[in-house]
Amino acid sequence: MTDAASVVEPGERADIVDRFGGVVATTRRGVTGFSVRTKILGIILALTVLLGLGVTVQVRDAMTSALAGEFENRGAAVASDIAARVADPILLSDPLTVHEILQDTVTNHPDAEYAFVVDPDGRLVVHTFGDGGFPTALLDVYRADPDDVVHEHYDSQAGTIHDFQAPILDGSAGAVRLGMSEDRLHTVVNGITTQMLVTTAFVALAGIAAAVFLTWLLTRPILDLVETAREVGEGNLTVRASYWAEDEIGTLASAFNKMVSDLEANQATIAVNEAARTRLLEKLMTAQEQERKRISRELHDTVGQSLGSIMVEIALLRRGAADGRSMDDDQLDQLVRDSLDLVRQLSRELRPAALDDLGLTAALERYGEDYQIRYPSIAVDMHITLPERLPPLVETAMYRIVQEAMTNTGRHGSAKSVSILITQRNGTVQTIIEDDGSGFDSDEVIRSQRSVGLHGMKERTEMLDGRFTVESGEDGTTVYVEVPL
Repeated sequence: MTDAASVVEPGERADIVDRFGGVVATTRRGVTGFSVRTKILGIILALTVLLGLGVTVQVRDAMTSALAGEFENRGAAVASDIAARVADPILLSDPLTVHEILQDTVTNHPDAEYAFVVDPDGRLVVHTFGDGGFPTALLDVYRADPDDVVHEHYDSQAGTIHDFQAPILDGSAGAVRLGMSEDRLHTVVNGITTQMLVTTAFVALAGIAAAVFLTWLLTRPILDLVETAREVGEGNLTVRASYWAEDEIGTLASAFNKMVSDLEANQATIAVNEAARTRLLEKLMTAQEQERKRISRELHDTVGQSLGSIMVEIALLRRGAADGRSMDDDQLDQLVRDSLDLVRQLSRELRPAALDDLGLTAALERYGEDYQIRYPSIAVDMHITLPERLPPLVETAMYRIVQEAMTNTGRHGSAKSVSILITQRNGTVQTIIEDDGSGFDSDEVIRSQRSVGLHGMKERTEMLDGRFTVESGEDGTTVYVEVPL
């Protein structure tokens, strides 16, 4: 059977766990909430105090044990010496001499409290207690007369007394009793202990002073690093953390400074790129509007005029039919065909249908045919070896890049030929557009962002995580594009 009082409900168990977790979290916050300087000072102070107290206790115990052994040996030796010295006076029945020997011993030994002699029957013969009288209870300390020196101790109003008994002439003439106090022994031990505690306190103070200086040396660079990090967090990337030595903290500060320098450089690069993107967007929008104007003019000037001419011809044909004349529709048919060709040409320029229906190869071949009609003085050599259709984004990007490169060649390159090579290998599509025109300074053009076309090709390539390279000189221009699939 389970004791009902020992059953803990789930809610109570959860409450206990929560309280225990709260106590642990509070303790952890209390421990981790101190500064590094406080922690170092606390550790050094605790170690110094614990080490000093530990050494003091060990030395006190060892010294007490050693002095106690020496105290016992000295008491036995003094008692034996007294027994030897009083043997003759006792045999000569000279109690006065015996008393003098006992009194001299008590006087000359600072630890001796009393001395007395008993006969073989245990009766008191001589003592040194003076006018206060002899405490008869001392006679009951030993229950038998030993043949050698024995040692007993007891507690009294004067503290712990060690009583030594030495037989006189092997006990035939009685025995000598010597009482010695531990007060001086404790005084010596306490004095040395006090000195060690004072030394421990002095060492602790010196350790604290050294720790304060050490923690100042250690935490000052850390505090500087924290302040620098705060300023960096607020956006000031010109600050740098200072450090004094090439230690771990110096290495950390140096790494932090390098990180801030890299961040500053990256921020500057981002700002330059953003400015370049803004200018490119403005140019693209301008180019887009110009292209819209061109298409609008083409529609108005050609398709509009053609449709107007068609309407006039239709009216004339209707009038001729009304007059009984035959309708000659050849001219009307030609006007319709020209308008349809122009609409198809404009449609291909906006978005070639072959790119969506037949793929990149067919679309570029159709564009090459139109290109030679537009630029008859430039020979086009196109080699495209693609085993399969590419992803739509890649096909669109490759088409626009080739279109832009060939358009630049026709407009600015003074070239006589242009070649296009597109291959697929090792999981990438590689495109090379090369002409024999007059060339240009590609680095300067890219750096100054003057060419919308080059930046458009570069942006399309980078959008697909590809690699875009332009090389241009007096012998011509080569555009290399590599895009992963």
